[in-house]
Order: sequence, then structure tokens, then C-alpha cells
Amino acid sequence: MHGIKIVLGMMINKILNTVCFFLVTLITLNSVFSQENKSIDNDRKVLKPNFILIMADDLGYGDISCYGNTYINTPNIDRLAMEGIRFTDFHSNGAVCSPTRAALLTGKYQQRTGVGGVITAASHREVGLAIEEITIANELKKHGYNTGIFGKWHLGYDPKFNPSLQGFDQFKGFVSGNVDYHAHIDQEGYFDWWNNTEIKDDKGYTTDLITEYGLDFIERNNPKKTEKPFFLYLPHESPHYPFQRRTDKALRRVGERGTDPVPEDSIAGIYKEMVEVLDEGVGKIMQKLKDTGLDRNTIVIFCSDNGASQNGSNGNLRGFKAGLYEGGHRVPAIAWFPLKFAAGAVSEQPVLTMDFLPTFLDFIEKEPESTVIDGLSIKNHLLSNEALPKRDLFWNFGNKNAVRSDNWKLVTIKSDGQEAVELFDLSKDISENNNIAAYYPKIVKQLRKKLKNWQKDVFKGVEVISE
Repeated sequence: MHGIKIVLGMMINKILNTVCFFLVTLITLNSVFSQENKSIDNDRKVLKPNFILIMADDLGYGDISCYGNTYINTPNIDRLAMEGIRFTDFHSNGAVCSPTRAALLTGKYQQRTGVGGVITAASHREVGLAIEEITIANELKKHGYNTGIFGKWHLGYDPKFNPSLQGFDQFKGFVSGNVDYHAHIDQEGYFDWWNNTEIKDDKGYTTDLITEYGLDFIERNNPKKTEKPFFLYLPHESPHYPFQRRTDKALRRVGERGTDPVPEDSIAGIYKEMVEVLDEGVGKIMQKLKDTGLDRNTIVIFCSDNGASQNGSNGNLRGFKAGLYEGGHRVPAIAWFPLKFAAGAVSEQPVLTMDFLPTFLDFIEKEPESTVIDGLSIKNHLLSNEALPKRDLFWNFGNKNAVRSDNWKLVTIKSDGQEAVELFDLSKDISENNNIAAYYPKIVKQLRKKLKNWQKDVFKGVEVISE
């Protein structure tokens, strides 16, 4: 019996040791899997892309080298295009500043926000983009992004419309349409340089300051430090007037309306330098991404807010800023995301500024909160050159309207109780030289009906802020 007890005891101990071994193994594996899951979650957080959107002001389709300019040198923007996707059919939502910015921020036609025209320093100092609007910064901030805007706002002068109250963690720059590049004074004589909702000057040339702010933001908000991705919006002033080099004197003074004149024959050279300094800033931003190791996980967009004024170049496109011919709204644009976007690719798909909001959200697998979004995601087009769905595109500014349906474009201009109607086939006449409305009355009728229906939709119940 004693021997049996010893044997049974040994068996029980063996069983207990085996059970203990399995329990320890399970606990260890559970810990390993838990750590792996946490690691995967952390990787997902790290892999959520950063977004940088650089917007030039009044930069025309033909103002940079990679779009055919042989006078102005833009090696950094050109390199962005060589490493990314260059758009040949990209359009600003508006033909002037404020409307395009309203569309960019909200992802919908600017007419729905009431910002159909310029929010001017002279007549619109008490109005702005409604705080109730859900901006791209609001959306990304909600999903864990740090957000910053440095440069031009132009969607409300009053501090209650400040971008720091509309989704951006930090704002430095100006709220008007343009400032003296050195004195930071708007065209009505108001000092206009802000740190969030407070007036606070920083000495320096506007283009350089915007770049410096952007570099500092990237450094401070590096996801490796913050464990949060970032959205950086850099709306430049260049090459919008006043035309000033880095070394020029101030052209405005506080309390005085207007701008000192610049010799007409010097503007071309100044304009060239202004664009080249902007290009230099783009190069510094890109170098910062590479130096910090963020270049492989950051999507960079470069574009313009509308076509060039008559001091710039829109290439072979008809018209200029404030008009609804192609020169007023077809603008340069580049998308860059190493290893994800095909280097040196050219996109011929029609894209608008309002498409950025749904596109950025699509990259992080989120849907816009707003119930009305007119823009569409171009994510799959960027990643795999997938064709975009067919859609009609619309523009409105003052007495001018335009609608694009496939290659057909209708432009209407009302003046003195009369309405001029023009029809163009952009596939054959990108310069819009030949009005063929008389030859295609059915197409004209169809497009006018589409335009009328669109107007009814986007203006319904809207309080007009600027037009």
C-alpha cells in the first residue's frame, strides 16, 4: 500500500506540474498576443497618414516649370511632380480667393456656405464662414489629428470667425485677402497678423514666415513624439499682389488705405522672384519630411486657389482670375505620397478643391459628418489610377455661370439685362476660342437646365455672405 501511495503521489505531482506548465504557457502566450495586438494598434496609429496641403494664391496654370513655364524656375515643385501625380484637369471651386477656401474646408460647393464671392477688407469685416460649418480640420481633429494653419485665412476678419475656432489647434498669419509682405497691413490700412485670436506681429517676409511656421509645426507635431498624426494647411500669399521682393520696402502704412505703386516694368521680375521664393519654401518643407523620416507616411498636396491675374500666366487657357473661362479656375495641382502614388504620373481626371475633404477622410476610412458633401473621394484614383465617376461640374461668380458635362462646357454672362451664352468642346478647344452654341442648341438647352437645377439646389435657404 505504501508503494502505491508513493506512485500515486508521483503521478499527481506530474499532472499538477503539467497543468501548471500549460497555465504558465497560456498566460505567457496571452501576454505575447496582447503585446502584439497593442503593437499592431500602435502601428495603425503611426500608419495613419499625415496631410500637408500647400495652396498658392493666384498661381496660374502656366506659372511653374512643370506646366510649361520657361521663365520662372520652380525645381522643388517640379520635383514634387516628378515624384508624384501632376493634374492637368484640376480646378479651383472658385475663380477668386474666398469661395475656393470655403469649398476646400467644407467639401461642398461654396454657394451652400454663402461665400460666393470675396470677403473683402472694405465691405465684409463683420461676416465670415459660419462657425457651424464642419471643416476639414474639425473632421480630422475628431479622429485624433493635430491641426495647424499658417498663412492666409480670408474667411472672416472678426475674431469670432478665426480658424482657431474652426478646428485648427494653431493659427498664425493673416485673415484678409492680402497683406503687405513686410509690414503685414491689409489694403484698408489695418494691421493683420495673428496668433490664433490675438494680434501679434512676427517680423519677416510673409512667404518665409509661412514656411518657417510650417517647419516648426512639423517638428513639434512629429507623430513619433506626439503619437498623433497631423494636418498642416499652408495657404500662401504668393504670388498675389502687392508685388514685393524679400528686400523691398513696405508699400502700406497703418491707418492709410491703398498700396504704393510699383513700376509696371518691374512687376514681371518681382513676380518671378515671388514664385521662386514660394518654390524654395516647398523645398524646405519636403526636406523637413525627409530629415524627420516622415516622408513615407505623409500625403502632400500642392495647388492654387484660382487662376492667375494678368500679371501671371495661365498658359494656353483663356481668361484670368475672376472669370469662368478655363484660365480662371483650371490650376496647377500635384499629389505626392512616396511608394503609394505613382511617381511621374499625370492625371487627366477632372478634380475640384472640394474633393480634398472626402479624400482625406477616405484615407483614414472615415465618412464626413456633414449630411451634404458635394466633393468626392479621389483616393482610389490616386492609388491605382481608377477612373472617377462621371459628374457635372459647376461654377458661379457674380454675373457669370459655367457648367461642365464631360467635354462640353457652357458659359453664361449676364450684363445690362442681356445674357451671352457660349458653348465649347474642351476636347477639341481647350483655349475656348470657338463658341459653337449655335450648332448644338439641344446641348445648350440641356446644360442650361442642369445649371438652373444646380442653382436652385445650392442657393436654397442660404444666407449670402459675399457674392
